[in-house]
Amino acid sequence: MATIHNVAVVVGSLRKEAFSLKVANALARLAPPSLKLDVVTLHGLSFFNQDFEANPPADWVAFRDRIRAVSAVLFVTPEYNRSMPGVLKNAIDIGSRPYGQSVFNGKATGLIGTSPGAHGGVSAVKHLQQILPGISGPILQQPEMYLGGLGDAFDDKGELAKDSLRDFLNQYLKAFEAWVASCAK
Repeated sequence: MATIHNVAVVVGSLRKEAFSLKVANALARLAPPSLKLDVVTLHGLSFFNQDFEANPPADWVAFRDRIRAVSAVLFVTPEYNRSMPGVLKNAIDIGSRPYGQSVFNGKATGLIGTSPGAHGGVSAVKHLQQILPGISGPILQQPEMYLGGLGDAFDDKGELAKDSLRDFLNQYLKAFEAWVASCAK
């Protein structure tokens, strides 16, 4: 029997109709049997404050426990002002602290940028590539995933409606599945 890897898909947007959330949900539905994707939204996650490290708020503990329980993390994020959204940076700060105890450490990691525009969140992903080394596990380098032009990719129920995007997501999932398996060895 094949090993099943649990993956946290961390969504970098709070918007109810966020393309990042729609992509994360599509990935969860398309995932091969060896990957169990758990979509993690960041609603209700309070601001990081180092003063609270000794006695962290319950929402921090719950987030950290949820990430600790998986073997891989996939970040799916839009780009805000040529970077990642503040809510995602906040979650990374919460998960990576206290120093030396990052819940992301050692976990196979994937990065996906999303946008209704042409650039597909490339700047957000590049910033993640700058901050994650040292606090995460190995990051999948190829294929890179920048999903632009998402405005017509989903129907009014949030279901994936664009076959070319479905094919692209399936290709990525195949590469990510192999990456997660290789990192688990």
